[in-house]
Amino acid sequence: MPKTNNKPFVIGVAGGSGSGKSTVTREVLASIGPEMATVVFQDDYYLDQSHMSPEDRRKTNYDHPDAFDWPLLVQHVQALRRGDTIEMPTYDFSKDNRASKTITVKPAPVIVVEGLFALYDAKLRNMMSLKIYVDTASDVRFIRRLQRDMAERGRSAESVINQYLETVRPMHKQFIEPTKRNADVILPHGANGPAVDIITTKVKTLVRDLNPS
Repeated sequence: MPKTNNKPFVIGVAGGSGSGKSTVTREVLASIGPEMATVVFQDDYYLDQSHMSPEDRRKTNYDHPDAFDWPLLVQHVQALRRGDTIEMPTYDFSKDNRASKTITVKPAPVIVVEGLFALYDAKLRNMMSLKIYVDTASDVRFIRRLQRDMAERGRSAESVINQYLETVRPMHKQFIEPTKRNADVILPHGANGPAVDIITTKVKTLVRDLNPS
């Protein structure tokens, strides 16, 4: 980690499933270099469900804020801000449970917290210097989620559609979309080029200020 006496610059990237959060995060990392930033993926902070049967695990509503291990997520972001290394959990969606392996995440001048509910928790928001909400049309988000879950998570089209209608859509309207009001910047039409360029230019300027040559 490049040495600096300043606190890391924490960026929250939120938005619905398939909105383009990962694209925004990748653009931020590309603009400043991987050695200058680290990413905490909220998707890996779903609660451990080892105590539950496989049948009950499959009933988990992953689009509800109660599905996340908030204390651990907040603790890990606090640790990174202090300059400590963390062991980030990983989640195995094929088993609906936290995996045994962890990922070593080192601190960096820029910390990106990416996830559906990145702007939901007040403790998390209070550590952020820049809060971004990626706003994308619902039909586009659904198509992206359908393609991802079938290709990467071995889901059938029917199961993805049923989940979308039963939990994803109503949870988005009830919990995720309202977090737009917590954002400093709302990116309309998803990760559109001009808006992302403005964000990455701002981040590059801030990184230069944090680490003057």
